[in-house]
Amino acid sequence: MDMTVSTEKVRVDVTLVHVHGNIDSSTYQAFEKRVEGLIDEGARYVLIDLSHVAFMSSAGLRALNSLFYRMRSLVQDRSDEDMKKGIREGTYHSAHLKLAGANKDVRQVLEISGFDMYLENLPDVKTALASF
Repeated sequence: MDMTVSTEKVRVDVTLVHVHGNIDSSTYQAFEKRVEGLIDEGARYVLIDLSHVAFMSSAGLRALNSLFYRMRSLVQDRSDEDMKKGIREGTYHSAHLKLAGANKDVRQVLEISGFDMYLENLPDVKTALASF
């Protein structure tokens, strides 16, 4: 797995992480560590480009969940109660961590595991950047 990082200026500065390769048990730690480093350096809006990720395992899902809560601890857009209620009602998505371009298989993993209930997966990077 390889990653490239850039910053895109839209309404806010968005840190764009392009992932190339699978996010699984052999790569999730490097993925999570790299994105955590970006957060430590001040990234507050992060877009993960999954368009070149063919497969994501449960380890990749754990990494996404960890990154979500890491971002949430730094930038809380709603109270925990409001967030949980919004997730249950389908009205909440993270404003600070988003996904783009997941293929059918990765999208299905995100949906089956319920990650689509709080992490938006937009069809492509351009659309995702416009959503920030």
